[in-house]
Amino acid sequence: MTEINSSYLIITPANKLKGTITVPGDKSISHRAVMIGALAEGKTEVEGFLEGEDCLNTVKAFQSMGIKIDRVDNNLVIYGQGLRGLQKPADVIDVGNSGTTMRLLLGILAAQRFDSCLTGDESIQRRPMRRVIEPLSQMGAKILAKDGNFAPLQIFGNPNLVPIRYLLPVASAQVKSAILLAGLFASGVTSVMEPLPTRDHTERMLNYFGAQIIKDDLGISVVGDVNETGCNKIRFLLRGNKKIKVPGDISSAAFFIVAACLVEDAEITILNVGVNPTRCGILDVLEKMGADIILENQKMACGEPTADIVVKSSKLKGISISGSMIPRLIDEIPIIAVAASLAEGRTEIREAKELRVKETDRIKSMSTELNKMGARVMEIEDGLIIDGVKYLVGAEVESYGDHRTAMSLAIAGLVARGETKINNVACIQTSFPEFTKTLKDTCL
Repeated sequence: MTEINSSYLIITPANKLKGTITVPGDKSISHRAVMIGALAEGKTEVEGFLEGEDCLNTVKAFQSMGIKIDRVDNNLVIYGQGLRGLQKPADVIDVGNSGTTMRLLLGILAAQRFDSCLTGDESIQRRPMRRVIEPLSQMGAKILAKDGNFAPLQIFGNPNLVPIRYLLPVASAQVKSAILLAGLFASGVTSVMEPLPTRDHTERMLNYFGAQIIKDDLGISVVGDVNETGCNKIRFLLRGNKKIKVPGDISSAAFFIVAACLVEDAEITILNVGVNPTRCGILDVLEKMGADIILENQKMACGEPTADIVVKSSKLKGISISGSMIPRLIDEIPIIAVAASLAEGRTEIREAKELRVKETDRIKSMSTELNKMGARVMEIEDGLIIDGVKYLVGAEVESYGDHRTAMSLAIAGLVARGETKINNVACIQTSFPEFTKTLKDTCL
């Protein structure tokens, strides 16, 4: 069914798609567990940590700043040193391809007593950073960037940041998180207002560690007060000695959810997936398209809702996707485009211009590559217009070094006629190292 080497993946049509699977730990939560665990006082044990390249780059970043991080019995153990416990790294911090690491770490490094420098791979050096630099600068940070917007970034630490009240011009969980993390070090209340709700893993985890988080109609705030001696009170409120159980990543589950919808006579169960309301727009959209999806064993773990997701073959229809739904499924739009390509009627995806500044321009990449496979996808400035076809055909396609593009095209290959070859697939290691094995286990 699949053939893989270091540079390409060959997919042939699925004979079946049945079984019970797990997916890797949530990437967003894994990043935050390391960052907040490092800033807490005491030990944090993380079960289900995503051993993908992006999250491992976050681990390396904090190890370079003196944080001890071990693997014990398949768990990650972080020995937090408090807000003021980080040490100046000996060298430039390289985040690889991880935009989450770079943007969230900016909020932390801006408040340190030392200077530092952040860089990343070629893709990261094309991704916009001004959106984070501007609010942090209002807090008193000094950050130098190439052309004022791109990595490498030079951060001149300022341990005396001031709180701000900031309205995000673009809905972005990464920018919101960077401001809230910087707010831990500021004297007073730092608030972020969002034009649309974004994923809230940072505030959930800060709350789990004991930080004072305030959520109301006006936004999200964090309290970073100081006492008479100038010692940050919140330092002692970020309590370690915590255990975090990372749920399965719904962004990874999405590939198999869509596959089960499209493959004939399919049925799969995906165990213990995070179904945070700010992240599960993919489920709402697919259900509106006619997908047969059931959530079972719903529960809470460390402040995050989880469930087993049961999916069966479905006859999908096109719908319109825009507005407040977009931030809840921004990472899943590539695989939604695959579903829409085989749905009855037209699907319109609008107000998703943020896709153009991801690991690659996902609007362009998905329209270009799906059209090679016989889809009818029209690229527009802020999204895609997709007219469903009866079938796709195998083709040689490109991932552009983007893990979500690569895996979305692999699912398209499962339901295409003939063989599909996807080039440049090493990027899959970023978020789903066991992707091809899981495909083989469910499709043979």
